[in-house]
Amino acid sequence: MKIEKITENKKQFLDLLLLADEQEDMIDKYLPDGDLFALYDDDLKSVCVVVQINSETCELKNIATYPKYQGNGYGRALVNFIIDFYKNDYKKMLVGTGEVPAILSFYESCGFEKSYRVENFFTDNYDHMIFEGDIQLVDMIYLKKQL
Repeated sequence: MKIEKITENKKQFLDLLLLADEQEDMIDKYLPDGDLFALYDDDLKSVCVVVQINSETCELKNIATYPKYQGNGYGRALVNFIIDFYKNDYKKMLVGTGEVPAILSFYESCGFEKSYRVENFFTDNYDHMIFEGDIQLVDMIYLKKQL
């Protein structure tokens, strides 16, 4: 398994990024200035994007694994890598997600804890309703981890 920081042609990973954030113009808001990491295990399995919020905080804006590789630990490996990568640069990492028990439980198992909620984030910022399985996403739930 190999994880690389991608500095050029980040849009080549758009198909994978769209799995986690399904509206391209929302991705365009953070991808240019964000740090993109790609995880390879023979071929590409997962990507994530991290952005600086301020001098003490960064945010995991997008993390996605191709569906056929989900459940094999690639997402967790990527989260563990970026936590280690940024621990000397920031004090805290945030991640925002929909109110989906399985996703919240994944982040909590990676050491994140619930922090705050942004009401109506998905309904106010996307041009269509967003669903994760049969759950409509309305509020953004932010989790934090001390680095």
